[in-house]
Amino acid sequence: MRTIVPEPGDSQDVYRAAVPRAELDVEHALEVVRPLCEDVRARGAEAVLDAGERFDGVRPDSLTVPRAAMQEALAGLDPDVRAAIEESAARLRVTCEAELEHTILSAIAPGATVERRIVPMQRVGLYVPGGLAPLVSTVVMNAVPAQVAGVPQIALASPPQKDFGGLPHPTILAACELLGITEVYAAGGAQALAMFAYGAGECRGVDLITGPGNIYVAAAKRYLQGTVAIDSEAGPTEIAIIADDTADPAFVAADLISQAEHDPMAASVLITDSEALADAVDVELDKQVPVARHVERIRTALTGPQSVTLLVRDVDQAVEVANGYAAEHLEIQTAEAARVASRIVNAGAVFVGSFTPVSLGDYAAGSNHVLPTAGCACHSSGLSVRAFCKNMHVVTYSEQALREVGGHVVTLAEAENLPSHGAAVSVRTDRDEG
Repeated sequence: MRTIVPEPGDSQDVYRAAVPRAELDVEHALEVVRPLCEDVRARGAEAVLDAGERFDGVRPDSLTVPRAAMQEALAGLDPDVRAAIEESAARLRVTCEAELEHTILSAIAPGATVERRIVPMQRVGLYVPGGLAPLVSTVVMNAVPAQVAGVPQIALASPPQKDFGGLPHPTILAACELLGITEVYAAGGAQALAMFAYGAGECRGVDLITGPGNIYVAAAKRYLQGTVAIDSEAGPTEIAIIADDTADPAFVAADLISQAEHDPMAASVLITDSEALADAVDVELDKQVPVARHVERIRTALTGPQSVTLLVRDVDQAVEVANGYAAEHLEIQTAEAARVASRIVNAGAVFVGSFTPVSLGDYAAGSNHVLPTAGCACHSSGLSVRAFCKNMHVVTYSEQALREVGGHVVTLAEAENLPSHGAAVSVRTDRDEG
């Protein structure tokens, strides 16, 4: 489907509306997950197992994955896959270590300090989907930043698989063992998130839940937020590509297909000022889609209302449209791609140049692939080491330092009609210094 974007001067709201997104009724999904979550809250592990039997078609002997099963999975892992996981983790670890914030001590006045202390979350729950694809890369993307942050207790859940005796996919188990994640549960969907939030069986409650999932996982996050912290309500994946007549149509088509492969509701959006390029990309799609392994899923996504080619006046308008759309993944395949990328303010992650495809970021760029979707990139960030940390102020004042500022505290307390606040200072400062 092609759309001509309105002329310049229109607001970001117009640009945002130029690209429809897949219809997601999270409120309806909430009605489904609410009783599931409350059942887990009331009955614990039995409720999680019952839900797994209902939705995944298998009932594990236990929610807890035996360590021996993880060790066996790692022993049987293809050496090339193992090397790829190790390289992905190593590259992401470099980024996470560079992003890790450190404690800062501010000297406010003589005898007065405020320390901003970085404190890791004490216990987190990582969710790794296992429906249409065993997302082994998501193990890396969740676990590495948590480890770099210094989280002492990391639990992970992934759906039980009928083909593997009620255990999560063996590649996921192998990745857990390889990365040192030893607390793993065979649980999926909303029931897994409720297990993390409330505790169930051997799984104790966590402080934070991270990881992507389907609409029911997103709805469960919304329902459980407040009981636990969440990273985001990640929905179907999306890619937008700004491309001009210098772009290679085969590259553009392949990248649009790569994200359509995830989900029938995935969005693939091309933003271009070149109708010739748009035509050439259509030709490439006709060549590449039929030979793809997941052709039906891809075709459904590419022909859905959420996938479109937007024809713009020029690259300047393309940037405005992209900032309005706020894509999860945004590729820049134009002349002077770095300059164009510098003007992007709303995107989960930006991929600059013809040789930086989104797939690189999905696995081994050193960036994180757990990113905001559905336009949330205008106010939210992707998963990083910072998500697993808290900032805590530690305030230390000497008696003399309190005396110097105490009068201002009393004045402000009176201005707010909270005199006892001021009295808590006066009882200290009104004493004889001798």
